[in-house]
Amino acid sequence: MALDPAVKAVRADEVESVVGKRAAVELQPGSLLSPSQVTKDSLVKVGEQLVPIGLKPEQVPATALVPGQKVQLVHVLAQGAADPGQELGKAGPQSIAGRVVKASKAAPGTGVVVVDVATAAEAGPTAAAWVSADALRLVLVSPENS
Repeated sequence: MALDPAVKAVRADEVESVVGKRAAVELQPGSLLSPSQVTKDSLVKVGEQLVPIGLKPEQVPATALVPGQKVQLVHVLAQGAADPGQELGKAGPQSIAGRVVKASKAAPGTGVVVVDVATAAEAGPTAAAWVSADALRLVLVSPENS
């Protein structure tokens, strides 16, 4: 295939240069692979922890979750529960900044999608506790706000 010299793509004879590396972005079937789309680095950086979050079908955004996408992990209360933070004049729910590392396909039968989210190491245990208590929702951050 003849390519414009401005197009940076991994050639068939260079395939060994990407074997063993991780996808740094979502790869689309049938598209050309650029060297910048793969990395040898861990997708979870130093000072981060990986929190797996299972999302029910009604919690999964219609917008596809892709690696590198910025998200907020928001602590929500059970229906009917009083928010003790509001009594103290706290502004809004607690949230933790995160970054999508990987999102699974919907599980057959249940539709649950597991999203691996990297958070700051000190926030990881809190996010895991929110997941365990079914008190966490994932909110997409617009690219302009990241």
